Amino acid sequence: MIHNGIEYGLMQAYAEGFDILKNAKSEALPPDHRFDLDIADIAEVWRRGSVIPSWLLDLTAIALAENATLDNYSGFVEDSGEGRWTVNAAIDEAVPAEVLTAALFARFRSRKDHTFAEKILSAMRAGFGGHREPPQGAKKS
Repeated sequence: MIHNGIEYGLMQAYAEGFDILKNAKSEALPPDHRFDLDIADIAEVWRRGSVIPSWLLDLTAIALAENATLDNYSGFVEDSGEGRWTVNAAIDEAVPAEVLTAALFARFRSRKDHTFAEKILSAMRAGFGGHREPPQGAKKS
């Protein structure tokens, strides 16, 4: 169970790292800080000569080679219970497990559209700083 809980953390770290690389071309960045990176090539390089190689990275590289935009995936990530068991064991033992817990919660989050909690946050930001949401349908980078 602990092994699978650790996998959750590794998978989440890979996913977040690749998301940062994908967004390196964001229009929110100054033009001289934008990069149009070939994520599939980066995954292939990392799996062959990096300190973070793993079967999970192999699977990532294969998926990106087959479909670089991953349009065939929705982003919905199920959990099979091992991560929950690991987090519950950590709680029972009073062991901090921030990464594993965050990875489990990220899976929960992947299954929802914007939550009521996010709407509350947006309302608070609008109230204390006049921060307005982008118009509906506006694409964020």
